[in-house]
Formats: sequence, C-alpha cells, structure tokens
Amino acid sequence: MMPPLSARLQALVAALPLRPGLRVLEIGCGPGAAARDLCRRIGGGTVLAIDRSPRAIAQAIAASGPEIASGQLTFRSIAIEDFALAAGEPPFDLAFAFRVGAFDGRHPERFDVAIGRLRAALAPGAPFFIDGGAPLRAIDLSPKCQAGR
Repeated sequence: MMPPLSARLQALVAALPLRPGLRVLEIGCGPGAAARDLCRRIGGGTVLAIDRSPRAIAQAIAASGPEIASGQLTFRSIAIEDFALAAGEPPFDLAFAFRVGAFDGRHPERFDVAIGRLRAALAPGAPFFIDGGAPLRAIDLSPKCQAGR
C-alpha cells in the first residue's frame, strides 16, 4: 500500500478542477503519487505523467501497478521541452506542473520551448496550473501571454 499524499500535494490536487473522464497531463511527476491520486478522482479519465528523470519514472511505474494495468495511468520519461503527442494521441483536457523549473522561474531559459510544447499538447482552452498560488496558479497559454516570466 502506498503512503498517503503529503498535505502539500493533497491541497494542490484537491484544488485542480477535476471531473470524470478528463485526459490529464502531469508534468514533473516524480514517483507518481499525485498521478495515482488523480486516477481515483477522474473516474474513467486517463492520466499521462511525465518526468525528465528515468529514475523517477521507474519508481512511479513500480508503485502504480493497478493504475497502469487498468489503462488509466501511463508514464513517459521525457522533459516537457521535448514532449510531443504520439501519433493519433488526442490532446489533453488539463495539465499541471508542481515544482517544475521551466515554469516556476528556476530555469527561465526553458520556459518558451516548454510553453510551446504544452500548447501543442492541450485541447483549445484547456487549463494549465502550477503551484505557487493559493494553492494553484493558472497560467494563460494564449500566444500573446508570457505569464511565466
């Protein structure tokens, strides 16, 4: 049995505007705790969780057997700056990134490429959230906006 989410992650995940059937993209999933919790919250929806660390993805896969077996959760070892939808893969309805340097100001040189990749992966009008608000901050992904700066 997996340990419960930390209080911080509980608050962040609870603040996401989730509903059954969503396709969710988690950027920077680490060992996958939030992704597993999302599976319980979105009913028949699906979650793709990505992280640039192969080690983190291996840990996430090892801890997520039931969610992976159900087809509700998948993982990819890739940085958001290199991410693209697979051939025939539908866009996502919602995306979020908690403590991801390309979006929180720690790696501003990655922001423009990361935002471009994210825009291409989301359905029109799909929201994107990062931590740092109360508790979330919505990021405007319209081409004219450079909200992460």
